[in-house]
Amino acid sequence: MARMIFITGGVVSSLGKGLASAALGALLQARGYSVRLRKLDPYLNVDPGTMSPFQHGEVYVTDDGAETDLDLGHYERFTGVASARSDNVTSGRIYSEVIAKERRGDYLGRTVQVIPHVTDAIKDFVLAGSNDVDFLLCEIGGTVGDIEGLPFFEAIRQLGNELGHERACFVHLTLLPYIETAGELKTKPTQHSVKELRSIGIQPDVLLCRSTHPIPLDERRKIALFCNVSAERVIPARDLATIYDAPIAYHREGLDTQILSVFGLKDAPAPDLSRWQNVVDRVNNPEGEVRIAVVGKYISVKDSYKSLSEALTHGGLANNVRVRMEWIDSEIFERDDAAVYLEGVNGILVPGGFGERGTEGKIAAVKFARERKVPFFGICYGLHMAVIEAARTQLGLEGAGSTENGTPKHPVIAMMTEWTKGNDLEVRSKGGDMGGTMRLGAYPAVLSSGSRVAEIYGVSKISERHRHRYEVNTEYTDALAGQGLKVTGWSPDGKLPEIMERSDHPWFIGVQFHPELKSRPLEPHPLFASFIRAAVEQSRLV
Repeated sequence: MARMIFITGGVVSSLGKGLASAALGALLQARGYSVRLRKLDPYLNVDPGTMSPFQHGEVYVTDDGAETDLDLGHYERFTGVASARSDNVTSGRIYSEVIAKERRGDYLGRTVQVIPHVTDAIKDFVLAGSNDVDFLLCEIGGTVGDIEGLPFFEAIRQLGNELGHERACFVHLTLLPYIETAGELKTKPTQHSVKELRSIGIQPDVLLCRSTHPIPLDERRKIALFCNVSAERVIPARDLATIYDAPIAYHREGLDTQILSVFGLKDAPAPDLSRWQNVVDRVNNPEGEVRIAVVGKYISVKDSYKSLSEALTHGGLANNVRVRMEWIDSEIFERDDAAVYLEGVNGILVPGGFGERGTEGKIAAVKFARERKVPFFGICYGLHMAVIEAARTQLGLEGAGSTENGTPKHPVIAMMTEWTKGNDLEVRSKGGDMGGTMRLGAYPAVLSSGSRVAEIYGVSKISERHRHRYEVNTEYTDALAGQGLKVTGWSPDGKLPEIMERSDHPWFIGVQFHPELKSRPLEPHPLFASFIRAAVEQSRLV
C-alpha cells in the first residue's frame, strides 16, 4: 500500500494547497518515487460542472470525462500523471452514493449516519488504487474549522490511526501574516489553526507556513513549541516569482526531506531538479516578449482560465520568450472599436465559454484577427465564434449563429444529438440535465494530410479533451471552405469537425477541444508552442 500524505489548510483559503501538493509530488518523483494526487472537496455539488466560473474558477476535465477541481490541473502540470474520475470527490458525490446504497437496502436496515457510513465512503475513495504507487497525496479542500469539511477531517483522522505513523503523514498549510505597522510576522493565526486541527484529533507532522517575508529561526522555534512539532519541520513557503520554482524552493527549505523522515526514509536519493531549474531559468531570462490578447467573458476571475494562462506560459517557454497576457472583456467590443484594444498585439486568443453574453465582442475580435492577419487561436467557443464570423462576413448569411442562444436563421453551430465514442453510440438532448451531459473527456481526431495542424502535431491522429454541447454544423462546412476556413481535423467517423484553419492567414486555427488541459511546463502543448512562435514572428513585423 502507498504511503499517505494528507495536506490540510488553515487560517484562510487560497493559500495554495493545490500548488504545494503538486510541487511535493514533483519533488518525490525527482527522488525516484511514483506518486498519485487526489482532492477531497467539501461542497455539496456532485462535481463543479454546473458551477459558475465566477464562483469556482476553471473546471478541469480528465481523459475519462470527469469534471473536476482546477487543482487537478496543477497536479498534472507538475507531475505529468494523468488524473482520473477517481482523483476528485465532493460531499455531494459521497452523499449521493451513500443515499443510493440506503435506498437499495445495502445497509441491511441499519441507521445510516455520518460516522461510520459517510466516513467509510470517504476512506474507500482515498484508498482505491493505493497499491499502485509509492506515495498517495490527498488534499482536503477548504480550511480546518469549516463545518462542511468535518466528515473529511474525521475520515483522514481514522485513516491516520488505521495506517499507523509509518504509513500516514499530515502536512498543514497555514499563513503567517506580516503586520506592516508592527514590522513583524504574527504566529498566532498558525497556532490557532493547529489548535483547531488538534481538537479534532489530528496532529500535524509538518507545517508549511506561507509568508511574504523570511521567517526567522526564533519564530520557527516558537511555532514548533506551541504546535508540538520540531523546528526543522516548520517549513517556510515564501511567495515566488514563478510557481514553477516551488519544487526547488521547497526542497531548499527541506520539505521533502522532513516528510521522508516522518516515514523513516532518511537514505532516499537526492532529487534531480535540473529540469525544473531549466524551466525557472527560461522564465527568468527570456530572449524577448510577445503580447497576447485573451478576449473572454470571465476575466475578472483569472482562475477561470488557469490552464489556459499556464499553457500560454508554456508556449513562451518553448520559444524562450515571456508571454504578456492582456485580458480583455469581450463585452467591451460591443461598445468600442476592437482596434482600440487590439492594435499592436502579437496574437489573439478567444477561449471557451457558455451562453450569449459577450459573443458579439468575441466575433469582433475574430474579425480583427482575420482581416489584420494577426495570429488567432480559437478554443471551443472560440472556434464557434470564428465560424459565425466567417458565415456572417464572408458568406453573407445574416443572422448566422448558434442554437445555444436561440433559433438563428442560419444555425452554423448546433447541438449534435448523437456521436460515437469507440464502439459506443452516445446520445444527448437539449432538455437533459446540465451536469455531465456534454461531450466530455478525451476523443480522437484524424488530421488532414498537408494541413498546418498535421505539421504542428507531427502525427495524423491525436487525442484531446472536450467539454461542450454544441458543434460546427457540417451543412455549412463546404461553403466555409470556399471562403478559406477549412476543416482539417475530423472525428474518426467523419461526423464532427474538430479543427478548422485558414491557409491564407499567417496562423489562424480553431479547435473544438481544450488543448490547454494537456500542456505541461516540461512538455508544452504543440499548438501553444506554435501559436507563440507565430506571435514572435508577428512581433518582428510590427
